[in-house]
Amino acid sequence: MPAERLCAVIPAAGRGTRLGLGIPKIMVEIADGVTVWHVLHQRLRPYVEHVHVVMSPEGEGPFRALAAEQIAGGEVSVSVQDEPTGMGGAIFGAAPHWEAYGTILVVWGDQAGLSPVTVDRVVRAHGKGLTLPLVPMPDPYVEYELDGDGTLVRVRQSREGDECRPGGLSDVGVFCLSTEGLREEWTRYLDEAALGARTGEVNFLPFLPCLSRERNWPVTVVPVTDPDEARGVNTADDLEYARRAHLRWAR
Repeated sequence: MPAERLCAVIPAAGRGTRLGLGIPKIMVEIADGVTVWHVLHQRLRPYVEHVHVVMSPEGEGPFRALAAEQIAGGEVSVSVQDEPTGMGGAIFGAAPHWEAYGTILVVWGDQAGLSPVTVDRVVRAHGKGLTLPLVPMPDPYVEYELDGDGTLVRVRQSREGDECRPGGLSDVGVFCLSTEGLREEWTRYLDEAALGARTGEVNFLPFLPCLSRERNWPVTVVPVTDPDEARGVNTADDLEYARRAHLRWAR
């Protein structure tokens, strides 16, 4: 475990549109009475002091009901992203909830296939700066490019029209960052960043090479071998995989 206090931050305002369920993906059920939230909370709670979840306005009430016990006990808190301005907006809009902690573990709210082994290895590997679990993918949707010195020089995103290279490194929806100076760096980045070519958003992922390349933040890569860990719950096939993964890790 790191010496710094650790808070998990879960941006979960997105809805499962492609799943046709009309609810936030973090609330999708993957087993009888078990939602993506239950899986993520189980994975994270041995390692973090607190979990903060960012919801949409319409998702806040149902999620508070789902996590009522953990919220009442003070181990979980919730805030609302009023406008869908992207993951960066969700994470840094919630900064008052995590700034008191030395480290944040950002986890996408649909990563139901995240293994407890990966969480353990990331938390143990993190020192200062940025720690990324990365996995080679035959056809990555997002690709991370590092140079020979270990500097993260670029993140390619298919959703913004970038061409990702076969076999390139992709993330598994987990990002571990030191919080010292982090909010200030994001504010500075907002003044410099180009909007996404297709989304028109200031994306969170290109902020990471900015920290590494321009701000000299150290980057620690944690290798992941199973490409299925990179799957969020976006489609019916993803949901079926999440159900199988839950059964495997629940044994």
